[in-house]
Amino acid sequence: MATAEALSVSFAELAVVLRGGTESSGSGGADPLRRVADDFLDGLAEISRLDAKSAALKAWLATGYTAAAEALAGPATSPEDHTGQEMAVVAEVACALTVSERSAGALLAEAHALTTALPLTFSALQAGTISWQHARIMVDETVNLDPAGAQALEAHFLDPAAPNPARSCPAGELIPGRFRHKARTWRERHHPISIEKRHIKSAADRRVEYAPDRDGMAWLSAYLPADQAAGIWDRTTTAARALQGPHEGRTLSQIRADIAATWLLSNNITGGGTGGMPAMSGGKGETGGTGEAGGAGGAGATGMAVGGGVPSPRAQVLITVPVMSLLGLTDESAMLDGYGPIPPSIARSLIADGAESFHRVLIDPRDGAPLEIGRTSYRVTKAQRQWLRLRDGKCPFPGCSNHSLDNEADHILAWAHGGSTGISNLGQPCHKHHRLRHTTAWKPTTATKNEPPGWISPTGRHYQSEHPDWEPPRWPANIPMPATGTNTGSVLDVELGMDLDLDLDTSLPPGLR
Repeated sequence: MATAEALSVSFAELAVVLRGGTESSGSGGADPLRRVADDFLDGLAEISRLDAKSAALKAWLATGYTAAAEALAGPATSPEDHTGQEMAVVAEVACALTVSERSAGALLAEAHALTTALPLTFSALQAGTISWQHARIMVDETVNLDPAGAQALEAHFLDPAAPNPARSCPAGELIPGRFRHKARTWRERHHPISIEKRHIKSAADRRVEYAPDRDGMAWLSAYLPADQAAGIWDRTTTAARALQGPHEGRTLSQIRADIAATWLLSNNITGGGTGGMPAMSGGKGETGGTGEAGGAGGAGATGMAVGGGVPSPRAQVLITVPVMSLLGLTDESAMLDGYGPIPPSIARSLIADGAESFHRVLIDPRDGAPLEIGRTSYRVTKAQRQWLRLRDGKCPFPGCSNHSLDNEADHILAWAHGGSTGISNLGQPCHKHHRLRHTTAWKPTTATKNEPPGWISPTGRHYQSEHPDWEPPRWPANIPMPATGTNTGSVLDVELGMDLDLDLDTSLPPGLR
């Protein structure tokens, strides 16, 4: 009952915090109102930890009841008897908690996994350092992993003494959606079954689904290979951005939906449609038909005319590929910007076909750090933006998942105050958090070439930004590992007879720093 005792202590501590906040409201001091606000914010944080500890206690009680019920029922005499006993336990828990049997069954399964197979996760939940959502994600992402794989995944995120612990924020300081992204990425990299084999199996399930909804609306969704889905999303977003302006009354989401509908329903003649379909109506800034559609995901497609002749700029999707995987010597996954791991065969195909929408990024075979950005065009402004995307992966504000291609480069130390235009003085917040920075007291902290800026709130609290979770790729056994400082490109040229033109100097040119 350690969790119950911890809960009692936490409730007592919370009462002290809240009582202190109430009492301080009438006391003197330099800024009593600020102290009251801080106390209530501390109370909210403590309530969040209490929620986690309460969830741990619920999981422990659920597992204990299941074991007790099984002992009372005795050994099952047949598969049907076993199923009946499980149904009875689920039904009892559902009635006790006033939830559906489906929810009760999920709780019992998650509680069993936490208390029997994921000790680090359960301990973190008991301590209140991760939430119930984080714990459920860990359970979900360890499904179908063997015990060693499950232990390695939770150790990576929850054990600071692990051989290769996660970089940046502790797991509990990531919002659940961002934690799922990182946990899934690690799982894909280390899954015992090759991502190529799993991708081939899953690609056979590709489909488009239609679901009617309320108010004359419906949902249309597609289950596609990641490179195609990412290309479609980035291309429609880029086209929607091109249509935004002072006379456009639609939101970005509305424009994106209108563009997708027009591309799918119109024929290949500019301004044409199917069945006399009228041009999309969005008030001001109406859009008509489309030009010629491109290939999968829009890779390498020519610009398309949408919205009265406004061209659709090509999307630029970063794809990070381990050198050895690019050469076909290992089966390590590549990383698709805004998505995560993809099979190396897709990465090799996109690069070999010269897909213009996908920009190659090689990584150092020794430590997994970015090696170089593909140099088909290396203008400073473009290279800086690409390096920012590579460094940050997304908007650097804590919890934000905006992977938009046009996140806005922002000087951390303003140019007018002596700030330089270099990577170490740049962030790439999304439009929302760029505005937050310049209209409120939220401020970014310093950045480096390889680490995005953190943030300081108006109350003075510091919040870390996520860092990309790089890790060393696998090195083929038949190629000697070069010493630190050795030009790996030269070693590979000699061993493989290939001109890789790799520059392992990861320092940026003077204009980019």
